[in-house]
Amino acid sequence: MYTPALQKKYREEIVPALVKEFGYKTVMQVPRLEKIVINQGIGQAIADKKLIEVGTEEVTAIAGQKAVQTMSSKDISNFKLRRNMPIGVMTTLRRERMYEFLERLIRVSLPRIRDFKGISSKLDGRGNYTLGITEQIIFPEIDLDKVVKIMGLQITFVTSADTDEEAFALLRRYGLPFKTNKN
Repeated sequence: MYTPALQKKYREEIVPALVKEFGYKTVMQVPRLEKIVINQGIGQAIADKKLIEVGTEEVTAIAGQKAVQTMSSKDISNFKLRRNMPIGVMTTLRRERMYEFLERLIRVSLPRIRDFKGISSKLDGRGNYTLGITEQIIFPEIDLDKVVKIMGLQITFVTSADTDEEAFALLRRYGLPFKTNKN
């Protein structure tokens, strides 16, 4: 049976390293990556309905899994926004697809960012990390000739870690290129 390389790395290298670093009593205490949520907010979709379809296709291509449209929850007259209008696209990756996406992100997509010096090391306080990407064209799955508009997206890594310190150690060991604070 096929297991992604990062899943194997987690079991064979990351778990023993984190047990040693944090002194867990059992391997079940070791934090793990539970899911990766890819979200693209498309505010311009209020005026141009076609952007939602384009966004859905792009996020589906990036994730390797069908993306769903997210709907607005309330009316905001200043933005000409009505309730239940499509306003974004998202998908949640788990298990094998999650590990495959993470590997493609680390090995292929992030190095394609111009003047890349690492990603911010700010977590949310609950052991989760959100990475903002300004251009969807860093992903090799996106055909540059078909890009209608450069749009950003957010990638949220949800871990089972209790603290940011544990989550940071986990994500760093997976190979996420965090910035070093040496200036």
